[in-house]
Amino acid sequence: MPLALLALAVGAFGLGTTEFVMMGLLPDVADDLGISIPTAGHLVSAYALGVVIGAPLLAAVTARMSRRKVLIGLMGLFVVGNAASAFAPGEYALLAARFVSGLPHGAFFGVGAVVATGMVAPERKARSVSLMFLGLTLANIAGVPVATLMGQHLGWRATFLGVSAIGLAAIASLALLIPHDHTQAPRVGLRGEVAALRSLPVWLALGTTVAGFGALFAAYSYITPMLTDAAGYADSSVTVLLALFGVGATAGNLLGGRLADHSLRGTLFGGLTSLIVVLALFPVLMSTQWSAALAVVLLGTAAFVTGSPLQLMVMEKASAAPSLASSANQAAFNLANAGGAWIGGLALAAGLGVTSPALTGAGLAVLGLGVAAVAAVVDRRRVAAPAGRERVVATHLPEQAEAVRY
Repeated sequence: MPLALLALAVGAFGLGTTEFVMMGLLPDVADDLGISIPTAGHLVSAYALGVVIGAPLLAAVTARMSRRKVLIGLMGLFVVGNAASAFAPGEYALLAARFVSGLPHGAFFGVGAVVATGMVAPERKARSVSLMFLGLTLANIAGVPVATLMGQHLGWRATFLGVSAIGLAAIASLALLIPHDHTQAPRVGLRGEVAALRSLPVWLALGTTVAGFGALFAAYSYITPMLTDAAGYADSSVTVLLALFGVGATAGNLLGGRLADHSLRGTLFGGLTSLIVVLALFPVLMSTQWSAALAVVLLGTAAFVTGSPLQLMVMEKASAAPSLASSANQAAFNLANAGGAWIGGLALAAGLGVTSPALTGAGLAVLGLGVAAVAAVVDRRRVAAPAGRERVVATHLPEQAEAVRY
């Protein structure tokens, strides 16, 4: 694996840290700015909105630029957004800064995944994506807890200055390690990138992302009340247990990358099936403390096994112009975050019990598995298309020849 993947992982570490650290800083920010915690919660939504808007937009407008320069520019915008957050004089300025911080998130992962797969042999593509995502999962183990402690002891503004420093380190790593060759974007332009999104297989892959990770966030968004009210953990123990989720996510991410290089669709089906089983067992697993801790690890593992396969599948389905589709998958991930939390909240509001969001998540995972099955049927029909049609596809989109290996 090329050392350049380390630079992508450093950027992913910074992005993962700033995305999730706000949850732990909400009380401090609310007190300092004189607003309520629910109002401060809009800062989380502002970042997610920036991701959803920025992912396809920035990927589209930079379609003809060198991907190396795009990655460095995106991290520059990340640094600006987080520095602006640190010096924001009030609530609305901080909302705007958080929105700007979120803009480069999806495009960085999208373009970064294209660069990562372009630097390795075809049989190592999924592993290269998983190594980039390793920065994101490690952020949940180390970045978020350390940044939260920094905010609690030095003030929340120091946290965003620290995250800005991570961004500067990522820029230096990208400039030093990402090669100038193999990173030039194909001359498809904006029209070619948009045309790649018209493919039904691309939309089925994006739909699988929304449903599959919506299942995760339906449960994970309410994991704290499950651990305290159902399993009986003290509030002070939740931070350690959430780090266990990061351990599971890291293991699942690395496992998924390795397995997907052997069977992309098989890994996706296996991951979604495992997620269904884990979420369905949550009411039982949350009955004791030891099994609840196990459930947190298993949730992270089962969910993130599907991360690299889904990212690679979207890229292969739009192989002629993968940057926009790859970035759109990150937007789909954040839509899953918001949608899953909303659906899980409906179950709680209906009085179905503190573990009911997990069962709702299991239903979403079943939906994701169904969408993935439909995508498999569509692929088989395309493979069985008349020989003449296959020759046309192979002439214009040569990279799609790899997509039939699952």
